[in-house]
Amino acid sequence: MSHPQSTSDDPPGSGTPSAAPSPPAGGVPVDARGADAAAIPLSVYDLTVAYHRKPVIWDVSFDLPPGQLIGVVGPNGAGKSTLLKAAMDLIPRASGRVQVFGQPYRKNRHRVGYVPQRESVDWQFPVSALDVVTMGLYDEIGWCRPVRKQHRERAREALHRVGIGDLADRQISQLSGGQQQRTFLSRALVQDADLYLMDEPFAAVDASTERAIVDILRELKSRGKTAAVIHHDLQTVPEYFDYVVLLNMRVVAHGPVQTTFTTENLQKTYGGRLTLLDEVTEAMRRREGGI
Repeated sequence: MSHPQSTSDDPPGSGTPSAAPSPPAGGVPVDARGADAAAIPLSVYDLTVAYHRKPVIWDVSFDLPPGQLIGVVGPNGAGKSTLLKAAMDLIPRASGRVQVFGQPYRKNRHRVGYVPQRESVDWQFPVSALDVVTMGLYDEIGWCRPVRKQHRERAREALHRVGIGDLADRQISQLSGGQQQRTFLSRALVQDADLYLMDEPFAAVDASTERAIVDILRELKSRGKTAAVIHHDLQTVPEYFDYVVLLNMRVVAHGPVQTTFTTENLQKTYGGRLTLLDEVTEAMRRREGGI
């Protein structure tokens, strides 16, 4: 039910990714960093993913800093969702490597919590909010094994943590969009992961849900967790995130928000296609000037 399908961030008509010509090598191989690699939540090296031999992301390399809130930002079709899916082995890669805390994803998957894009979920599937959150514990419980009382208690606690504990037994089809998003956030939180990957958690939610998600993100950071969040509202990037990855098929820039989320880098990322760019630029200037 929660397995992601093709989303708007993937190109129209895309199917199973196929091989593409290998991009030129660049950066430092992840296995050449030695012991330091184990401290890096997510290392991406020369990653290329293609659909029908057409690259969607190409030669992508970056390391995410530990204990930070990271915004993954770029125009529609830039490959943001594809990047997260490839990092978690949900789709094949044409080339490149990904490591999670110095190991392939399959060896450290228990350290990763994932919040999928709402459009990728079948909300008519007959399960309760509590059932959905309990799914986050299946790596611990084991498939085809009974869910015990302590597991359900942890799931209920996670729902209370995001403010919808009273909706635990409600069918997900009966939840509002914001409540559905909080449910999947709870599913990730119940894992007590070290790295959280979130695909547009703020999309189509009300103001109270957005604030609740921001509060959860900051609480995760205070506990030394790392969260990488696909985000579209450029005006809130400086407020919500410490670090940013600007992506448009390739990484345009990545680094601390204060030095990376600049007018020049935004223009390189979005070109002239974003009518909001001037408004965002002016808002950034006013913030920097203390106006």
